[in-house]
Amino acid sequence: MINEKSKKVELLAPAGDLEKLKIAIVYGADAVYFGGELFSLRAAAGNLTVEEIEEGTEFAHERGKRVYMTINVFAHNQDINMLTSYLERIKHIPIDGFIVSDPGVIYTIRQVMPEAEIHLSTQANTTNYASASFWHSMGVKRIVTARELSFNEIRELREKTPETMEIESFVHGAMCISYSGRCLLSNFMTHRDANRGACSHPCRWSYSLVEQKRPGEYIPVEEDERGTYFFNSKDLCMIKHIPEIIESGIDSLKIEGRMKSIFYVAVTVGAYRKAIDKYYEDPENYEFDPEWYEELTKVSHRDFTTGFYFDKPTDEDQNYDSSSYVKDYVFLGLVKHYDKETGYAVVEQRNKLVVGDEVEIFGPGEKYFKQTLTEMLNEDGESIDAAPHAQQIIMIKTDKPVKENFMIRRKA
Repeated sequence: MINEKSKKVELLAPAGDLEKLKIAIVYGADAVYFGGELFSLRAAAGNLTVEEIEEGTEFAHERGKRVYMTINVFAHNQDINMLTSYLERIKHIPIDGFIVSDPGVIYTIRQVMPEAEIHLSTQANTTNYASASFWHSMGVKRIVTARELSFNEIRELREKTPETMEIESFVHGAMCISYSGRCLLSNFMTHRDANRGACSHPCRWSYSLVEQKRPGEYIPVEEDERGTYFFNSKDLCMIKHIPEIIESGIDSLKIEGRMKSIFYVAVTVGAYRKAIDKYYEDPENYEFDPEWYEELTKVSHRDFTTGFYFDKPTDEDQNYDSSSYVKDYVFLGLVKHYDKETGYAVVEQRNKLVVGDEVEIFGPGEKYFKQTLTEMLNEDGESIDAAPHAQQIIMIKTDKPVKENFMIRRKA
């Protein structure tokens, strides 16, 4: 049965920059979350200027979608005045909610924007219904649960908190080895503070043991000369468990990945959009389509896990051999325009295209189709055999009609 409170769950997508924001919405996200130039835990993402926040918010609202801004750093004293000034610069923008970890940041937002909607970040480690109820009593509208919660814990949290409180949980993307991302390893090893947006991801590095009286002698934890990636979690993937997610009482399904590509955003949002919509068409007779999972394997990813949702993770949820990604497909280009009369698509190149390539072309809500690139033209209409230059504008003949924002990929 559909949870009466959450009739229809929100699909929430990452927007590392303005282009990704627009792609996420075009491919089916109900809402996006982004960081500004300051105070976001993804400082290395492109992030949005004030002008881009204005444009992105307008783009989303025109299409009936929502935008949430992350201000989820743990602020130090010297940050507060700068934060106040920054909030003054953006308070005219109708942002739908702010994702925040630090009570001091909540307090500061309230001082500048008393009516702002506050969402409590996963960084705040909300693991029980008492904490969730406390934050809600403080005016927090939505709780982003700690990633360490199981379905049973989320169901109980839902049952024992006010109906006016919303629950958001991650369903896809990278997992942190530390408790809901509260990690000091990066700060200790590289002086880059993960809790202030500068994580260097030492959890993805290879490690060996060193015995105190034998300095310089590196002992692999396993019999492997490369060392062992024993902090390296697999990626979360819950596409096979949409009914359990919805029926647990979660209101918003969150995809991780503000530093990922527009290709990742498009494919991931597209797959979850299809699965969610299929569930709501007929919950009692819902069937999982393996093609949705197959799509997710076509973007850069680590092996997949269901995290804490069903049980505590074991060694099976770690990848001890390598921290590298599985990259079976290459993103080749983004369609900018299509001419119905000539059958030519104008494409912005993202990786080298060559005449003779066997490619897949897909778009929002559309099943991909395969074709061979038989002809390419440059901007001057001249025939070319290859498009090797970054973001080169070319024209290709497509076997089927396409639209703006369709994407082209091929096997690596």
